[in-house]
Amino acid sequence: MAESFLRTERKDRKMRVTGIDHVQLAIPVGGEARARKFYGEALGLSEAPKPAHLLKRGGCWFETKTLKIHLGAEPDFRPARKAHAALLVDGLDTLVATLETDGYRVRRAEPLAGRQRVYVDDPFGNRIELIEA
Repeated sequence: MAESFLRTERKDRKMRVTGIDHVQLAIPVGGEARARKFYGEALGLSEAPKPAHLLKRGGCWFETKTLKIHLGAEPDFRPARKAHAALLVDGLDTLVATLETDGYRVRRAEPLAGRQRVYVDDPFGNRIELIEA
């Protein structure tokens, strides 16, 4: 059976969702150094300081002008193997080569809407999709 998608029009538009502020992924307690190596060094994201009142929770944040990934430490951590962040990339082939050189296994995915894409797991098993627009 074909699924249909209906757009619901609201007459009263006093609110609307306008975007995503950040993506939060879980990491195991004590995984910050491995997270910095993957998100900071391999992906090239800048680490952002966490607010002082959140430091005691562990984890770390990576942010650019257009992207925020917050990594939260969880005592009963389980990786997100299906749910994932999809990151836009310039120079996908170069990034893939860097990831493979650093020992990360990259899996090619079929192009979607004419865009090249791959999957890689972060050091904790969280699936990350990389897409070249």
